[in-house]
Amino acid sequence: MAAAMAFSVLRQRMTRWPQWSCAGLAPPRVARRSVLGLAFRSGIAWRPNRCSSSTAEAATAKAEDDSFLQWFLLLIPATAFGLGTWQVQRRKWKLKLIAELESRVMAEPIPLPADPIELKNLEYRPVKVRGHFDHSKELYMMPRTMVDPAREARDAGRISSSTENGAYVVTPFHCSDLGVTILVNRGFVPKKKVNPETRQKGQVLGEVDLVGIVRLTETRKPFVPENNPQQNHWHYRDLEAMAKKTGADPIFIDADFRMLWHLPWESKHCWLLTVPPPLLSLAGFHPAESTTPGGPIGGQTRVTLRNEHMQYIITWYGLCAATSYLWFQKFVRRTPGV
Repeated sequence: MAAAMAFSVLRQRMTRWPQWSCAGLAPPRVARRSVLGLAFRSGIAWRPNRCSSSTAEAATAKAEDDSFLQWFLLLIPATAFGLGTWQVQRRKWKLKLIAELESRVMAEPIPLPADPIELKNLEYRPVKVRGHFDHSKELYMMPRTMVDPAREARDAGRISSSTENGAYVVTPFHCSDLGVTILVNRGFVPKKKVNPETRQKGQVLGEVDLVGIVRLTETRKPFVPENNPQQNHWHYRDLEAMAKKTGADPIFIDADFRMLWHLPWESKHCWLLTVPPPLLSLAGFHPAESTTPGGPIGGQTRVTLRNEHMQYIITWYGLCAATSYLWFQKFVRRTPGV
């Protein structure tokens, strides 16, 4: 009897199971276990749907990333614009400095100040002195090439040029009116004329009136060799070391283009008179020829300053324009693929 009743109950449950399956429901026991996360049978337990919440979170994260990238990339055109504007100001400053130097070089010569401290504000200013040279203590700044604006303009753009190497001859000059000895860059001589024995005619004797450009000491630049006082080879102007070597004061001037005149009524004296380079050309003298017969070629002061700021301005403003366009296409117009 009991067996028959058990069989009847089992049959009823088996009859109801397909109904639960078709209705999408689980048996009570299965439903209770699924709440606890325990599946009674594979495919029957209920699982919560997380697709909608995951999509929303991903969209929020992507929006935050795009916002950060948008403002971060905007720094590129902003920085380029700032650098371009800075180069505009630098160019104005450089043009003003070049005009200042040109006005200094073209100014009328003034007497050399007796106070060396005053010379610090007179670089590139023409000064005039009177005295005599001490050729026994010559210094040689080498290797050097001659400053010749006409040749440099003619050879501009060429891969090779006919520039000849040589040296600047720096000679102590005793100023009779000031009672001090200064250093004078008399000018350029080719390598074969560095030895003073080969240019005896150019060793000016007696008192002369000299006009030159004030130059200050300079520090050694990268890749420039150290000076060698023992061999008398100087690669840059170290006025303290040069003065110590020759016993002169640390005052340095570049002799300008000058012509040497011997006046018959004062055979013991000679004067270096100022003659502008254009007049030298009209008179038949070329800068490549010595303005002192047989001696160094004066006028070796280079007063050019690098002024490449316009190239930098075009570069930075061009970069600003290009990156601004790309940023606009990417984040404002939302162009695909940008």
